[in-house]
Amino acid sequence: MRPDAEETLRLVLARIDALKAEDTVTIDFAGKSSIADFMVVTSGRSHRQVGAVADHLVKDLAAAGVRGVRVEGLPHCDWVLIDAGDVIVHVFRPDVRAFYDLEKMWAHGRPQGRQAN
Repeated sequence: MRPDAEETLRLVLARIDALKAEDTVTIDFAGKSSIADFMVVTSGRSHRQVGAVADHLVKDLAAAGVRGVRVEGLPHCDWVLIDAGDVIVHVFRPDVRAFYDLEKMWAHGRPQGRQAN
């Protein structure tokens, strides 16, 4: 059985934290957009960490029953997008994240939370 949006979000956040990603922000889209219920934006310190976070996250989503996960940005690993349906995850290197500033574009002052690492 496919996990619901909140379960998928919990899985994503737990895995991101375990992999030591930094400055994680969750943006709540539920009832505000048809693209997803949540967007998660996080950073890895290097190309290697960005790739590792994305790779492990995709494997964990599949193991949890999330099907049809789409991934963009591999193998370059400056910015990897993981579309898990209800939850969209962006994993950036810090300089690329600062350049695009997705939190500002999408959050409109409504971030659900920031995890301190």
